[in-house]
Amino acid sequence: MTEVAKKILVTCALPYANGSIHIGHMFEHIQADIWVRYQRMRGNKVYFICADDAHGTPIMLKAQKMGLTPEEMINAINLEHKKDFADFSISYDNYYSTHSEENLQLSTLIYQRLKKNNLIKSRFISQLFDIEKSMFLPDRFVTGSCPKCHSPDQYGDNCEICGAIYNSTELLKPKSVLSGTKPVLRDSEHFFFDLPVFSNMLSNWTRSGTLQEQVANKVHEWFESGLQQWDISRDAPYFGFEVPDAPGKYFYVWLDAPIGYMSAFKNFCNKRKDICFDEFWQEDSKADLYHFIGKDIVYFHSLFWPAMLEGSQFRKPTNLLVHGYVTVNGSKMSKSRGTFIKASTYLTYFDADCLRYFYATKMSSNINDIDFNIKDFVLRVNADIVNKVVNLASRNAVFINKYFNGQLAATIDDPLLYATFVNAAKYIGQSFSNRETSNAIRKIMDLADLANRYVDKQVPWVIAKHEGRERDLQAICSMGIQLFRVLMTYLKPVIPSLVIRAELFLATSLTWDTITEPLLSHRINNFQILFSRIKIEQVEAMMKASKLENNH
Repeated sequence: MTEVAKKILVTCALPYANGSIHIGHMFEHIQADIWVRYQRMRGNKVYFICADDAHGTPIMLKAQKMGLTPEEMINAINLEHKKDFADFSISYDNYYSTHSEENLQLSTLIYQRLKKNNLIKSRFISQLFDIEKSMFLPDRFVTGSCPKCHSPDQYGDNCEICGAIYNSTELLKPKSVLSGTKPVLRDSEHFFFDLPVFSNMLSNWTRSGTLQEQVANKVHEWFESGLQQWDISRDAPYFGFEVPDAPGKYFYVWLDAPIGYMSAFKNFCNKRKDICFDEFWQEDSKADLYHFIGKDIVYFHSLFWPAMLEGSQFRKPTNLLVHGYVTVNGSKMSKSRGTFIKASTYLTYFDADCLRYFYATKMSSNINDIDFNIKDFVLRVNADIVNKVVNLASRNAVFINKYFNGQLAATIDDPLLYATFVNAAKYIGQSFSNRETSNAIRKIMDLADLANRYVDKQVPWVIAKHEGRERDLQAICSMGIQLFRVLMTYLKPVIPSLVIRAELFLATSLTWDTITEPLLSHRINNFQILFSRIKIEQVEAMMKASKLENNH
């Protein structure tokens, strides 16, 4: 990923519209937001979009259960999701929904182009049918034993134990999740996308640097077992878009969900008028397109999605940026243990920047899982943000405000130390750009240690007691403030709310390009508390509240 001024479109995976955002989801949106904010700081033109994935049987059934229409439910969820992301400072240009006119038009267009190119086939298939509920069962509404490893309680599409992918009809001892009854086989006509036609293109594309090596290796296992035609239709009753000229048949949610990236951007272009949709999506587009996704949806994004785009004459993504899962205290999130923490519940107890910073210390370009360890979270935020960074401002500002009316010195006390801070910009910038965010944070905290060691060595609290040493006191404390300013500039993509407060205190806006020029003879404002220490008791209260919510 180069640092030349570019036009970039960035998306996150679309959250499903049948539940709340939790801190596991938030990892991806924070990771993408840090990257986007850094790119914007460096002058690149970045559009950052997302939407709710609003179709499918689970939505239809949950709405029924709640006594709502699917539209009423997804609209309420959409407002909740928008608020959660805004409260976490996720800087979306547009947050939309796949249940939209733009998505219907684009899904229809893509389907018709694929059909015209002879890439849509139809045939009758046998499917599991719940007699009691009078409906065909989607994969996730059938459980049974895995046909490969015989593990019980597996869903109808893949095994969480051995990773096998199969059809629900292959499950051993199948059972309907809806009624608990044994489903029967019934025939129905379905439409298929001819994925195998794209085997060579996909094999080359997935090895072209668009995927991390770990991900590309996994994808190539799927090529070895041979690509299959992909079932893109579902039978009524279904909440989604009807297939053109096929009454009672609907597009499978995974067909129109990724098209939601395009439709959310189309909606944004319609609102803005100064941005050209085709410039980002036509086949020969020179813009970059990045999808931040979790490793659980690589299959759809690395095979179906690029093949659909290729087959309908649209551009393919520049990169899929894949991350691992979030565990809490070393285990999978669990509702009964209170570790399934909603974003809104977290925000009742903590500042969004605490989680943003903590996640940033764990982020890398690989797909390893990361752990939200409670003790580590409290320790890290207090040790780094409070003790090292904010403390650097407060311990120096107290003297500048008290003795010099907020006026910083006209010169830099230690030019060599200042140069060390400025010269770190290249490494920190590259780390942000390459999504090695934890490396950037490590370097920033090393600098914070250097700054605090400088202040400790200069002992301004001792100098303040000596008459005639006012100039020394001003020079030392100004130096501390200069270094604080550079640190906060580097942290601007990570902890934006704290940076806004720091900018008010420093009476300047923090930009990457101006760190080389210190704030000489500049007047700062009175220091107000920028950030508060967090306590383990707050985490315990949050976990307790989560447990109550989930068992409600």
